[in-house]
Amino acid sequence: MDPMFLAYSFFRRRKFEQCVDLCSQLLEKNPYDQAAWTLKTRALTEQVYVDEVDVDEEGIAELLMDDNAIATVARPGTSLKKPGTGVGAPSQGMRPMSQSGRPLSGFVRPGTQSGRPGTMEQAIRTPRTAHTARPVTSASGRYVRLGTASMLSTPDGPFINLARLNFGKYAQRQNLAKALFEYIFHHENDVRNGLELASLATEACQFKDWWWKVQLGKCYYRLGLYREAERQLKSALKQQEMVDIYLYLSKVYVRLDQPLTSVEIFKQGLEKFPGEVSLLTGISRIHEGLNDMTSAVKFYKDVLHHDNMHVEAIACIGTHHFYTDQPEVALKFYRRLLQMGVYNTELFNNLGLCCFYAQQYDMTLTCFERALGLSTDANVADVWYNVGHVALGIGDTNLAYQCFRLALSYNNDHCEAYNNLGILELRKGHMEQARAFFQAAFTLAPHMFEPHYNFGVLSDRVGDLQSSYSAIQKSFEAFPDHSDSKDLLKQLREHFSLL
Repeated sequence: MDPMFLAYSFFRRRKFEQCVDLCSQLLEKNPYDQAAWTLKTRALTEQVYVDEVDVDEEGIAELLMDDNAIATVARPGTSLKKPGTGVGAPSQGMRPMSQSGRPLSGFVRPGTQSGRPGTMEQAIRTPRTAHTARPVTSASGRYVRLGTASMLSTPDGPFINLARLNFGKYAQRQNLAKALFEYIFHHENDVRNGLELASLATEACQFKDWWWKVQLGKCYYRLGLYREAERQLKSALKQQEMVDIYLYLSKVYVRLDQPLTSVEIFKQGLEKFPGEVSLLTGISRIHEGLNDMTSAVKFYKDVLHHDNMHVEAIACIGTHHFYTDQPEVALKFYRRLLQMGVYNTELFNNLGLCCFYAQQYDMTLTCFERALGLSTDANVADVWYNVGHVALGIGDTNLAYQCFRLALSYNNDHCEAYNNLGILELRKGHMEQARAFFQAAFTLAPHMFEPHYNFGVLSDRVGDLQSSYSAIQKSFEAFPDHSDSKDLLKQLREHFSLL
């Protein structure tokens, strides 16, 4: 069989390593074989290819060293950094909030786990995931790791020596230039060289090729030059209307903290591509980020109207129903995910909670047993924490205590478990242990109102009114509508006025 045909066959079947090996053998015989060179370049790129549309993890460097000036006092509902109080969303007492002030999402996607810290201290505390306390160092760090890992595919060194390439020559040859750009951008992660090649290629095709303008936009976005990226993507959109361009452009506006403009871009895309699921999902995510749950659920339902197997939409609607006191409805959505073949710890954990709150006790423990069986070190702490909640619900405080302790043994930074252990110690009358647990909880999660409030109540009981007052004020900052905090603050103010 012709080796070139076999290499193409491997590429089509996504057997990229065999494809690269065959192309290497062909290039040893004839180093100037353009077809083998292009195919090897594409195969190496595909091994590490990540869709740029969905990769949007912001790190400390991007957040705290950003030169883009953004209005510090944005109007309510117009900024992702300061989300509104919520339209149709349950209160913070019902649905937990992330550090950035947004409700916890029903579906983990890039950007939902790391908050938007306002200070370096908060940024360093912001966990990358629910398990590790290590902050997201920088978005570029992850790209570099992808690039260095890919070097293993060529043990003798890099396949293409970029320092010796004449980009002007390659830019004239469009058939080679596109494969070379993707190799530089994705495999080598050399954004500056990619930008140079894209600029020369755009000139070579007399600014008429929309594809190169999109690549320029991607390079500018990666370099943090958002206005230049916006200009290139808008220019590409005039030449060719593509779903990807609308998605990239809206990503630029989200990074510039202009969510309403981003929604407008999505809606323009929907006029050209009615019913496009990725555009509808983008609108839903932005409304969810703005804490406008009524609109978010409406658009997620539109997504399901066009694609009834969309996991993110089903999970987010299920989460919304669960936190709005409709566990029976949420159970239907999570069962649908199970029927679709989603089989993981998080799903069984959510099914167990829905069964418990829907009073289907026979299924609750079965679901949690399955969740614990499937769990890894990253998520087992959350499962034990929820089993502890179930134990509290049935009045078994000893089991609850053991469950929260187990959660802490797997994840020492589980602030909710510290808070609940503090409450159990307070019930037993162990004031010092309770105080220690509450302090640990609000040190780890200053955005949570519960540990601050509980610490305030404890301090009030033992007569430390000053500590109580400062703790209640912090609770009030985290959740301004908390009625118990308001009552205690009023009592303390009355007491201080009598002194």
